[in-house]
Amino acid sequence: MSIRRVAYVVNTFPKLSETFIANELAELRRRGIEVLILSLRPANEKLRHEVVTEAALLERTVDDPARFRAALRESAPDIVHAHFATEPAATASELAAELSVPFTFTAHGHDIYRRPPADFARRALSAAAVVTVSQANARSIVERFGVPSTHIRVIPSGVDTARFSPNGGPALPPAIVCVARLVPVKNLGLLLAACALLRSRGVEFRAVLAGEGRVRAELEAERERLDLTEVFELPGSATQEQVLSLWQHATVAALTSHSEGMPVSLMEAGACGVPAVATAVGGVPELIDDGITGLLVPAGDAGALAAALERILGDRDLAMRLGGAARRKVERSFSIVGQIDRLVALWSEVLV
Repeated sequence: MSIRRVAYVVNTFPKLSETFIANELAELRRRGIEVLILSLRPANEKLRHEVVTEAALLERTVDDPARFRAALRESAPDIVHAHFATEPAATASELAAELSVPFTFTAHGHDIYRRPPADFARRALSAAAVVTVSQANARSIVERFGVPSTHIRVIPSGVDTARFSPNGGPALPPAIVCVARLVPVKNLGLLLAACALLRSRGVEFRAVLAGEGRVRAELEAERERLDLTEVFELPGSATQEQVLSLWQHATVAALTSHSEGMPVSLMEAGACGVPAVATAVGGVPELIDDGITGLLVPAGDAGALAAALERILGDRDLAMRLGGAARRKVERSFSIVGQIDRLVALWSEVLV
């Protein structure tokens, strides 16, 4: 059965750190599928990604739960989908039952590993299917919550490979770029420690950490303590176009997390032909093939991180080879077009 209309339930829309939701909705609209976005809380960020305006997504957003049911009666969706197993999945389940339509939800990372709902299994089994973004996540859902593997579909988030593409080349001095929320799970102090090691070895570089979050003050203090202020930038939040510019002038992408579902920032880097150095956690090894599209290092090991970064910064041929392979892998396995193909196919199966 073809999908004509879908309602999404999310925590907050739009949200800068959740570009994957905006991209997903925009691609559905490009295909002529009508979307209704039910945001449990109003957005409070002034900065917004360009795709939100380009796809006219705000005009399709209701951010007052008291108006959800009226909006749903008017839109008459074929299916309800939620992002995150937490409050959005619970709300989607309730609304879909009232409409007598199926619901699905996507589980990402924190809603599996750090703050899963106590009744995850019940929510999963009441859904027509559970989507998650990595094989590692799928295994955890089976092992932690007892959800049958047959009820889970792995569909990684995707990036717009037409927009995110190589352009120009790395700037000088060589640039290490990290795009991440400034939160504890990203373990960003590790990147500062690795950069201090690089500087002590006389490696020429600059680093940019784009993002915002509650550990900013700690990172700024550590940057000053390590005497990295002149080479390590903390520009704050960035739109997709600003992030695109960072990737198109980066030499290497870095990600230092303790835990990850499937990092979209590394997909964006790969789409721009930028190799990554990342900790081998969660779904990261499914995205980064060690020695082929980037380099993987153990979580928490500043020495290993510095050595891997130095290897790519100091070898232009290696950086180009890894970056070219990264671009090809993202085009093949992590494009927004491929993601929505798989998601719409799942919904069509559910509606049969």
